[in-house]
Amino acid sequence: MSSPQLTDLAIIGTGSGNSIPDERFDGLSIAIFEESIYGGTCLNVGCIPTKMFVYAADVAAEIRSAAAYDVEATFDGVRWPELVARVFGRIDPISAGGRRYREEDCPNITVYSSHVVFDGRDDATGRYRLVTAAGDVVLATEVVIAAGARPEIPEPIARSGVRYYTNDDVMRLPELPRRMAIVGSGYIAAEFAHVFGALGTQVTVIARGPALLRKLDAEISARFTAIAQRQWDVRLDETCSTVSELPSGEIRLGFASGDDLDVDVLLVATGRTPNGDRLGLDTIGMELTSDGRVPTDAHGRTPARGVWALGDVSSPYQLKHVANQEQRTVQENLLKGWDAPDLASFMHTAVPAAVFTHPQIAAVGLTETEAVAAGHRIAVKVQAYGDVAYGWAMEDTTGFCKVIADRDTGLLLGAHILGPQASSIIQPVIQAMSFGLGVADMARGQYWIHPALPEVLENALLGLELD
Repeated sequence: MSSPQLTDLAIIGTGSGNSIPDERFDGLSIAIFEESIYGGTCLNVGCIPTKMFVYAADVAAEIRSAAAYDVEATFDGVRWPELVARVFGRIDPISAGGRRYREEDCPNITVYSSHVVFDGRDDATGRYRLVTAAGDVVLATEVVIAAGARPEIPEPIARSGVRYYTNDDVMRLPELPRRMAIVGSGYIAAEFAHVFGALGTQVTVIARGPALLRKLDAEISARFTAIAQRQWDVRLDETCSTVSELPSGEIRLGFASGDDLDVDVLLVATGRTPNGDRLGLDTIGMELTSDGRVPTDAHGRTPARGVWALGDVSSPYQLKHVANQEQRTVQENLLKGWDAPDLASFMHTAVPAAVFTHPQIAAVGLTETEAVAAGHRIAVKVQAYGDVAYGWAMEDTTGFCKVIADRDTGLLLGAHILGPQASSIIQPVIQAMSFGLGVADMARGQYWIHPALPEVLENALLGLELD
């Protein structure tokens, strides 16, 4: 084991955590720990590369539906190896460049390419003792835990010994599979079902519950499930009881119902687990929350003085835009000091999310069920895409915008959109909820471009019956 290295600040994880050290930290000695690909989940195996695949899938889906617009077109397949090369030909250099920048151009920063754990405090200095799998020892005055999350693998898949994929590696398959089973019913499953299904793979989605995307508003979940069943083989209320590899190399899934399914590739998309349980936090007297997260207060401080946390490892929202906001908060507070009276706070109000599947989905705020449970007197309006001019142009028959408002205050409580451009159309709602803009002012206090698709949101707002 090497001699201990003293450092002012240690950062565990290079997703949003990598953005903390800027020129204001040049006077500090900093250690950065990254055991995997530099740059974190979003850059390498999450948000960015998946959307590059999604866009290709969107194009393929448009071609397949061209006849609805009286356009003659055929989808002749995808050049999968070229698609993979194009996506990661852009992503991989960014990751490598980020590492190279920290290693070569930041003299106050040392990068450790190894897993790291806490090992209590150093008796002589009182600093936090961090030990890597390679035997390096770092004594840090302050620590930022930004270690992210990892794919959750259910039984019996984990113990089967069968080759399976997750979002970490499925995008680098050497060839497009003919048949794929996706175990899971959340946003990762929905997005990859679209990607592979639109590009030509026979997709089977296996959901243990009665619907897909069950954490979303009930109407969104029900509508999407119905649409998904027309696109893919969707098996609801089903669980895998056995997983085995056949002599042919195919994978056979046995279900509790007694059915079997043979596929070429198995993708596991059953959720993500925060990485706090892999960091030895018990050695510094810290316990995880009941759902496995590193606990923090509103400023990013954990129960261990001098230890901060942000992003998927600690946040109730496993979303990159939330991790980035939390990173800026912790960055500011590190500069102010642990006991500063004016610490910045996390912004966990009006947190939006989108699912880049087909059709696209976006949501912010409370679902109708949550709004009722919270005691609000609510007004609800559901507006179909097909009821506005651009929706006619698109021949859309499934999209809708649902808005929920408080009858007493006239403020929006939530919005849920399923259909093309949902992630863009919802942005005015996010702004209104963030700055307290009422429904009446939002609907009539600005112009809405006619006949653009955001009119579906305008009409939904106008349709709310408020007191």
